[in-house]
Amino acid sequence: MAGFSGIDVGTWTRLGNRMTQRWRDWLDQAEYDLEQAVASKNGGRHAWACFASHQAAEKAVKALHVAGGKRQTSNVIARLLTELPETPPEDLIDKGRALDSFYVGTRYPNGHLQGAAFVHYGALQSDQGLCYAGDVIKFVRQALADD
Repeated sequence: MAGFSGIDVGTWTRLGNRMTQRWRDWLDQAEYDLEQAVASKNGGRHAWACFASHQAAEKAVKALHVAGGKRQTSNVIARLLTELPETPPEDLIDKGRALDSFYVGTRYPNGHLQGAAFVHYGALQSDQGLCYAGDVIKFVRQALADD
């Protein structure tokens, strides 16, 4: 049976420990994406700042799952957070929900009743995205340090 990226489930099982060691790659990519979010905000590209904030938070939480030996394919941050072995604080899950709203609407015009996607996002939203993604990354760093 083919799994994520076309790799069969048996191969995923054999990769085992090598996969769990890749958590650092996921966290590094999350931090890189957060830097892109800052650059996009500073450049006035608020929709991209919001999307990059979502990506940063998603990849950070996936780092925790990978460190625990779990493979996750969901893009829903709130779900990824609630599926952790130890449920994080409810306010962090709420921040995940807010970031989840940036996944589709920031990129596709049909995510809104009218107008191009980018016209629906401004400094307020990109500030919120940066703040919330930063909080998620901080939580992940702390959780990894506690292990």
